[in-house]
Amino acid sequence: MRDLHVVVLAAGKGTRMRSAVPKVLHRAAGLPLISHILRIADSLDPSSITVVVGHQSEQIKAGLQKRLGLGFAVQEPQLGTGHALLQTESLLQGARGTLLLLSGDVPLLRRETLERLVSTHQRRSAAATVLTAVFDNPEGYGRIVRDNGQIAAIVEHKDASPAERAIGEINSGVYAFDLEPLFDALRSIGSENAQGEYYLPDLVRIYRARGLPVETVILEDRNEILGVNSRKELAEVSTILKTRKNDELMAAGVTLVDPATAYIDPDVAVGPDTVVHPGVFLEGNTRIGSRCEIHSGVRIVNSTIDDGVVIKNFCVILDSHVAGGAHIGPFAHLRPQSRVGEDARIGNFVELKKTVVGRGSKASHLAYLGDATIGENVNVGAGTITCNYDGTAKHPTIIEDGAFIGSDSQLIAPVRVGRDAYVAAGSSITEDVPAESLAIARGRQVNKDGWARSRRKRHP
Repeated sequence: MRDLHVVVLAAGKGTRMRSAVPKVLHRAAGLPLISHILRIADSLDPSSITVVVGHQSEQIKAGLQKRLGLGFAVQEPQLGTGHALLQTESLLQGARGTLLLLSGDVPLLRRETLERLVSTHQRRSAAATVLTAVFDNPEGYGRIVRDNGQIAAIVEHKDASPAERAIGEINSGVYAFDLEPLFDALRSIGSENAQGEYYLPDLVRIYRARGLPVETVILEDRNEILGVNSRKELAEVSTILKTRKNDELMAAGVTLVDPATAYIDPDVAVGPDTVVHPGVFLEGNTRIGSRCEIHSGVRIVNSTIDDGVVIKNFCVILDSHVAGGAHIGPFAHLRPQSRVGEDARIGNFVELKKTVVGRGSKASHLAYLGDATIGENVNVGAGTITCNYDGTAKHPTIIEDGAFIGSDSQLIAPVRVGRDAYVAAGSSITEDVPAESLAIARGRQVNKDGWARSRRKRHP
């Protein structure tokens, strides 16, 4: 697409959301509403992207600060869509080609739809091209008024006559404009309407009066232009986005046992023959390999899971890596910067924090392993704790290949357990354990015969 400039409107108050958070920053299917729009805009490879902000503008800018290359225009006060677009004039000074206008609260648009709109607009050398749709119940939408098949005007619902309200074809609010006549025409828009605002759709009348061609593209899937003005609509849009992602994964060979309860973000990748059970959340930039099994209640965020991994029920995995063939859970917690090696076992109620577990090693139950480096084929017994925090700083624990850590042991960091060494159950290890040694660090057991009998006599 040649000389394409995208403008996204995000200046509205969103009062029906009843929220201190700007409407366009509310999340749907894992991303802020406006991020869905910006992702589609990016895919068109435009020359520029400009966001028009107004209400809570600083919050919106802060929410988008990680995105490079965005321009911002401020609309203050908010006097309608025509006035909003006019605020971009200084940023687009000297630009030529096509301006594609989108709304930050309409996240369901597809790239193919926008490509068709822009290509139709450019092929027909139109001054403006409007994306329209036909609704059985067009309540609230602006109506497309035609004359001999050609669009003659767009009439807002509040200003429409009974005959115009009977029209089913509506304005989506998505447009392609030729930049050359645009800003001069915007300054010609008046505010003589029910809202007292400068309506962008009035450009259709202005262009037709000036003899400039205006075209339309009729949308095939009406869901694409569903906007978000309330929490209910946010939930509806989220469900559609989720369904799209799940359909895409199933078509690629992933089994979703219950697609209605599989919550998978747009950027997540899942390999073929992986099975995802009900109630699973895969978020952020998570990558799941092939032939994995993800059981119910699992949440995985920004993590990589290699081929053939089994993650049992109710595990939480954050910013971590699990290598092929490993088994995790149930009820395991992998906190950020943890790495689990091939064929390792992290069992129920085991927590890892910034810890590396080597190939074939096992921590099967009830352990906390923090700031630890654990070698290959290590056995970590139940109730083991790496005491990594001294109240001021974190310290490392190193457990070398083949070591055996007995149950209910505390490894008080910084400490190293050597290769093939043993730590006796119930030990508190404060010094390094040499390779192939046995460390015992616990009080000697003393049995006092008859003590209980004597106590009962003293305290009958």
